[in-house]
Amino acid sequence: MSDLKTRYSKQELEEFKEIILNKLEKAKTDYEILKKTVANEDGNDTQDTSPTFKVLEEGASVLSKEESGKLAQRQLKFIQHLEAALVRIQNGTYGVCRETGKLISKERLRAVPHATLSIEAKKQQK
Repeated sequence: MSDLKTRYSKQELEEFKEIILNKLEKAKTDYEILKKTVANEDGNDTQDTSPTFKVLEEGASVLSKEESGKLAQRQLKFIQHLEAALVRIQNGTYGVCRETGKLISKERLRAVPHATLSIEAKKQQK
């Protein structure tokens, strides 16, 4: 019967909205932590170590900042995808596959609430 539906009900959309808002809150918190790590606001840098280990620490610090920077960028992209999903809920297009026009399964949306492709369409992309 779900194949016959073309849109999710308001109640179903509310469930997805709650999932997205929870993930969004956590994602923003994680993003702020990563930003502070990159900006070195947490105080854990080579300045608070002995000069003997300074050279080794600086190398590790640069690598850590690069990794944190990449993670921060990924987190920001995730936040943008979640926010776009909220817009789709508002305009009534949430849960509709952009390739097939069919509803994306609830299981997939619960796991990946910002999904815009059904599993079928995702497999066809590969």
